[in-house]
Amino acid sequence: MKTILPTFAPYQSLTERAWFFILRGLNGLTLLFLVLPILVIVPLSFSESTFLSYPMPGVSLRWYQNLFESEEWMRAAKNSFIVAPAATLIATVLGTLAAVGLNKAEFRGKGLVMAVLISPMVVPVVVVGVGVYLFFADIGLSESYIGLILAHAALGAPFVVTTVAATLQGFNHNLVRASLSLGASPLSTFFRITLPVIAPGLVSGALFAFATSFDEVVITLFVAGPGQSTLPRQMFSGIRENISPTIAALATILIVFSTCLLLALEWLRGRNKAAAKF
Repeated sequence: MKTILPTFAPYQSLTERAWFFILRGLNGLTLLFLVLPILVIVPLSFSESTFLSYPMPGVSLRWYQNLFESEEWMRAAKNSFIVAPAATLIATVLGTLAAVGLNKAEFRGKGLVMAVLISPMVVPVVVVGVGVYLFFADIGLSESYIGLILAHAALGAPFVVTTVAATLQGFNHNLVRASLSLGASPLSTFFRITLPVIAPGLVSGALFAFATSFDEVVITLFVAGPGQSTLPRQMFSGIRENISPTIAALATILIVFSTCLLLALEWLRGRNKAAAKF
């Protein structure tokens, strides 16, 4: 069996080759430093102990069983899977329309409008949470599913705007003009011409919006009532009161879920690059 070694250009010196391996070693250590604190919680979710500590006295699935048999955790999971998809749908529709509209239009203050649209990404979440709470309290939307969904949609929409706007940068508007000149309606042109082109960016933004809503806890603490507690809020409450290994079991499931979302996102990016070559 042959060993494949890295090839170097003839002009590379011994120092350059040394830096080649040193930089990659540093990259590996940095990646390990970032990932290890996340992965260290996974074995604890299978511990028999009632405390989150090493070494583990034994292996057990009791905490996963406790998670799926708990009414509080299942209610929180139900709320998360109600709020996140609904918020993602609203954020995707509004973010896509905003990105397409800004791409077509040219007017003074266009940059300011774009900055306002993506401001929830840069403004501290606590500030957004306080503002949303004060506004929703006056109109009766605080402690309701509608208020929580709208707040999460506002956080997710900027991701859709930025990804769709980036996809539209290389869009050939002659395709739209040709479609309109052949008698197609603007709505039909959008669904048959524009939408297939921006689909990778749209789906990427939707995944980011979903992950943002599903993982959000600060605004949920301000807006949600006792009946709208989501998984992150339930985890936050559990950490404050009693750190149970059940939280480690849920964290492990969320790690796997988030990893699947990232893999799907990378697959879409690769598909988008492949399509761009043609």
